[in-house]
Amino acid sequence: MPTLPAPDTEGIYTFPTDLIAAHLAWQEQLTRRTAKAPVLYVTAPHSGVRYLIEERLPAGRPVVVIEPHHDDFALSASGHFLAKPRPLTVVTVFTRSTTVDPVLEAKYPSAEAVSALRAREGAATLRAFGGRRHLLGYQDAVRPYRARDNGRLDDITHNLAAVLSQYDGAELLAPAAVTRHPDHLLVHEAARRLGCRWFFEDLAFWSTYALTGCDQHLFRTRTGTSLVPELTDITRVLLDKLTLLHLHSSQIQPISKMYKPIRHAWTVAADLLDQTASPQFAERFYRLATS
Repeated sequence: MPTLPAPDTEGIYTFPTDLIAAHLAWQEQLTRRTAKAPVLYVTAPHSGVRYLIEERLPAGRPVVVIEPHHDDFALSASGHFLAKPRPLTVVTVFTRSTTVDPVLEAKYPSAEAVSALRAREGAATLRAFGGRRHLLGYQDAVRPYRARDNGRLDDITHNLAAVLSQYDGAELLAPAAVTRHPDHLLVHEAARRLGCRWFFEDLAFWSTYALTGCDQHLFRTRTGTSLVPELTDITRVLLDKLTLLHLHSSQIQPISKMYKPIRHAWTVAADLLDQTASPQFAERFYRLATS
């Protein structure tokens, strides 16, 4: 793998050309090398650009990831499973949406067009994992955001339980709801009801919600000591995760915004307790503390 630069080498508001060069070099290496597993072509649905990624060979206990929207797994938790592949199923709760960048509204003018695009993005992301998908078909929250509807929470919990009944014995992973976005809060609560004890740090709203000082304070106040943080070193799979982020580029305009989760992974890595391996990038997860 090419040397990974610090993502802010050229300044936080500039396009990280060093990281782009490392990603292009990695794509070139994948065209030439004999991999332990097949190398797949994956296509970004919006741009039509093709990328290469090594197919993962999952092993161990199956995992069911419950994500609010099509991009939450890719942005927040995909590095963990690139580094430690396990049999994977992703359940997406809110799959009907009109949320697309203003510059793309003419190309995707309806909920049907936007939802179809995001579904294709989710499918492309899961190809490397050989993962299964379930789409629950709920509508994204729209502004102005309102207090949680407990009736909707009950309904989503019921439908999630029906899906999970097909995966008896699988470990559950859901959003920690660091962000205040109502869809994330709702899915977090539904997952808790269903016995989930493992949560990913939500990064889909990195630039507007998650990881700001007030959100961190609200998150700590809401969860107290019940959620214990843990980190996964994703340094060796970072460029593959960047490939997955490119598959969601149509939802992150301008394209330079897709590097913000990478920038966060760089700063999170500084908190890794075991520095013997000199980790550079990490993802943060939380475990429900045992009583």
